[in-house]
Amino acid sequence: MAANNRRMSGKKGAQVGSGGQRRRGLEGKGPTPPAEMRKGHAKQRAAQAKTRRAQGRTTQRRGGRSASELVVGRNPVVEALREGVPASTLYVQQFIDNDERVREALQLAAERGGINLMEAPRPELDRMTNGLNHQGLVLQVPPYEYAHPEDLVAAAHDEGQDPLIVALDGVTDPRNLGAVVRSVSAFGGHGVVVPERRAAGMTAGAWKTSAGTAARTPVARATNLTRALEAYKKAGVVVVGLAADGEAELGDLEALDGPVVIVVGSEGKGLSRLVGETCDVRVRIPMPGGAESLNAGVAAGIVLYEAARRRS
Repeated sequence: MAANNRRMSGKKGAQVGSGGQRRRGLEGKGPTPPAEMRKGHAKQRAAQAKTRRAQGRTTQRRGGRSASELVVGRNPVVEALREGVPASTLYVQQFIDNDERVREALQLAAERGGINLMEAPRPELDRMTNGLNHQGLVLQVPPYEYAHPEDLVAAAHDEGQDPLIVALDGVTDPRNLGAVVRSVSAFGGHGVVVPERRAAGMTAGAWKTSAGTAARTPVARATNLTRALEAYKKAGVVVVGLAADGEAELGDLEALDGPVVIVVGSEGKGLSRLVGETCDVRVRIPMPGGAESLNAGVAAGIVLYEAARRRS
């Protein structure tokens, strides 16, 4: 009868095989973790938000990345590989006619290394190129990693030199950008700055025109070119704008001896109003032949040569 009363009492005793759970439940769990480490705590959420903001600033400081690009067609692909344009994948159409250009493309890709070779059916290449005449060869150019405008000044100071930078205002032809990059490299400059919008970027065409110098000359991208130039001025860099009606002549410009950023506008339109007003001085290049303007690549090369001559 006592046994029956125990069963009906509703009290639950220790269970056989409990594994000591009750004993472990009485043990301490150690010191309380800091609020920043407690899941769901307000301080932890604040710390996570701070980390996300810092990561966002880091991405912005780097200048961002461009989108990947496709070079389409046998001749363009071969030329891009010859000129050292960065590439991640070479797509070759299945059952393609193996002519001299195809063989050269495959050989160049193999010699360079690091380029994936992918065989794909024609419908897949048609889809990738939106129906362009790819001729069975498609080269994928990886996104370009832009620098931040401030990085160019920092790099010059690290080398113990006065910054020599070119900024492009409204230049939309990638070949002009490539030519400027080549000139900056040739005359000891520290980089090129381009606006994020309505401007040429580091495409395969720019890489080809730079003749490989883009691999060692950084290109920075500015969200707002005017603000980037104002930041340069605060850092002690003189901002010189090229203009046909500039108040100073290139040969008389002493600013080229020190830290300087040379701003080149688009052919025909020249500098935009806000950028022109931001410049410390506007300089003109004398042209006895009577030409109205020079393209960005030529104009930048002339001023960079003068700056390098003064600094030597």
